[in-house]
Amino acid sequence: MIRLIGLWVACLACGYGAVGERLVWDKGATLLGFLDKNKIDPKVYYDLAIQDKELGAEIRAGVSYYTLRDDQGVLLQALIPVSEAVQLRIFKQADRYHIDFIPIVFSSVQKTLSLRVQKSPYKDILRTTGDARLAQEFVDIYKKTVNFRRAVIKGDQLIVIYTRKHRLDRPFGFPSIQASMLETARRPHYVFAYEGKYYDAQGKEMMEFFLETPVRYSRVSSKFSHGRMHPILKEMRPHYGVDLAAKFGAAVHAATEGNVVFMGYKGGYGRTVEIKYGKELRLLYAHLSAFAPGLKVHSYVRRGQLIGRVGSTGLSTGPHLHFGVYKNDRPIDPLGRIRTAKNQLNGREKEHFERYIRPYQHAIKDMQSFEYAQQETLKITY
Repeated sequence: MIRLIGLWVACLACGYGAVGERLVWDKGATLLGFLDKNKIDPKVYYDLAIQDKELGAEIRAGVSYYTLRDDQGVLLQALIPVSEAVQLRIFKQADRYHIDFIPIVFSSVQKTLSLRVQKSPYKDILRTTGDARLAQEFVDIYKKTVNFRRAVIKGDQLIVIYTRKHRLDRPFGFPSIQASMLETARRPHYVFAYEGKYYDAQGKEMMEFFLETPVRYSRVSSKFSHGRMHPILKEMRPHYGVDLAAKFGAAVHAATEGNVVFMGYKGGYGRTVEIKYGKELRLLYAHLSAFAPGLKVHSYVRRGQLIGRVGSTGLSTGPHLHFGVYKNDRPIDPLGRIRTAKNQLNGREKEHFERYIRPYQHAIKDMQSFEYAQQETLKITY
């Protein structure tokens, strides 16, 4: 139990003697279960808009959340993250409970790491920073273009420029790599983050994976969004996936190969299938009317294999497929990953890209030169 000093400054109306706790969301826990445990009328959940109800299923096991209770143990407020940017807020006001979605307040610090490989990029980054997520993100970026076992040897240099979020003085969410360099056989490999994707220095996209279109759809009825502030209601409305309007019963195919990790009814998502690809990628197919015959949890599915049929189960206004893509449980835009070829920046967009990455190129070059100068000094000294 952790007493959080200053966490609830905005909740002055709650009175003195309130105690804040930092807790961990249990595996298998549900939002409705949380409300029931705290003796809160489930009507506050059912009164939410349809897309907001879906977000109750986005709370991931293991995420840290915060509660504030009075001296009788009655819940006054809870903040439960549903992504890195948005949190679900349950609060008591005038003897009634309410649910809304608000931005997560955090600080962001840019950091730089430069080291020589001793064991492997993953192990060395983890040893130096203690940040397993940073180490994994670095490996994920390069693994499609660099053979770590054969090409990377002891003494190769790597440089990473990244930002890390902190919430209540604790690392929060995932690191964001802005620029990096990995040396193999004295040849540097540069990668730069630009508009949500990674590119090399020539503006060629570093595609991590390809996705097939999972269903024949007539239109995109709702786009992906981390959170749009409503101009009148002043409330966040995130949507972690893309809704593809299609005919009832239309075939839904696996967008990539993988293993079925969930198959069943999932709150506002209705009948849902989740497929894990590799260690970090998870795909969600929701509002299905039926599952494919023979499909079950732990089944291996091929790219393009039938997994279900379009429906309107759960909280839905009509037949469509809600398609979600998550990398390390971080929601990303599926439409940005459905491609048939790598993207090559050209024209004005490439010019803008080159201007954007120039400061990072200079920073990396300075770090390379600084380390080289240190090595030369050491050679002269000894």
